[in-house]
Amino acid sequence: MYSLLRKLLFTLDAERAHELSLKALSLLERLGLLRLFVPARIEAPVRVMGIVFPNAVGLAAGLDKNGGHIDALAQCGFGFVEVGTVTPVAQPGNDRPRLFRLVEDEAIINRMGFNNAGVDALVENVRRSRRNCVLGINIGKNKATPLENAVDDYAICMRKVYALADYITINISSPNTPGLRELQHGEGLSSLLAALKEIQAELAAASDRYVPLVVKIAPDLSDDEITDIAQRLLAAGIDGVIATNTTNSRPDHLHNKALAAEQGGLSGRPVFAPSNQVLEKLLDALDGQLPVIAVGGIFSAEDAREKIRLGASLVQIYTGFIYQGPKLVHDCAVSLAGASADRDR
Repeated sequence: MYSLLRKLLFTLDAERAHELSLKALSLLERLGLLRLFVPARIEAPVRVMGIVFPNAVGLAAGLDKNGGHIDALAQCGFGFVEVGTVTPVAQPGNDRPRLFRLVEDEAIINRMGFNNAGVDALVENVRRSRRNCVLGINIGKNKATPLENAVDDYAICMRKVYALADYITINISSPNTPGLRELQHGEGLSSLLAALKEIQAELAAASDRYVPLVVKIAPDLSDDEITDIAQRLLAAGIDGVIATNTTNSRPDHLHNKALAAEQGGLSGRPVFAPSNQVLEKLLDALDGQLPVIAVGGIFSAEDAREKIRLGASLVQIYTGFIYQGPKLVHDCAVSLAGASADRDR
């Protein structure tokens, strides 16, 4: 059924199709009809960062930026849903068009630019949801905020979402906010993480509830940069890493050369191999001291198993969900549940 629906959706502008799909999912969920069209969530609990995830397959940030569709997305079989990226103040993002499908490559290019309704709107949406899944909230900085003041934006968002999140992701790797990726490097990264860890400790003491901090990194990093980031994450006491965000690179084998020339982050099947290369280097540098959530190019159960085989603790899907729908989530969750059972024996 989803393949037929996708044919219709793909006749529309990519961003318009995205908006309509989320509204339709939420409508079906509210009417109690969505469960008739999607497989039931696979229950295969896995404990990571002190959190028990219903299964190891999550939705990556970016699909539901304002947290308005959590219940519907959770019913699509995800063990965890990450919403955002959210910023302190609402911002429109970059000019349209800013979302492009490379259908032959099963890929997407986006330059959305953290378009969102602001952290207060997200908080209200999350409070209204039933949250029948583990919830991650992805935070970023406003485009207008100078890089030297970025920590203030992250702090504002962190304080506002802390009570509602199961974990918080610090997004310093989107390619679509000018200068943001500079926060991944050197003493700037260490200073940012130290400040946020202080806030985490303060909020944990005040609420008697520890919410893990996770950092999302880019795939466009050298081996030395990956090693340096890993060392700084460990030194700061960060709780986990997401590898990786979208890439600025463009593989030579992309079919649609015109769309491939569009600015923005590339996601989807072409990112699978390069994201795995970063994943391997990162895991080697971390030496088992931090859990890693792997994302990038998962289009089959075998793809998900490969990331777990490399050493990831959890996986996330985004573009594969757009192209294949809830069945991909179900297939990956079944496969990873089997892999976990194999390890337990």
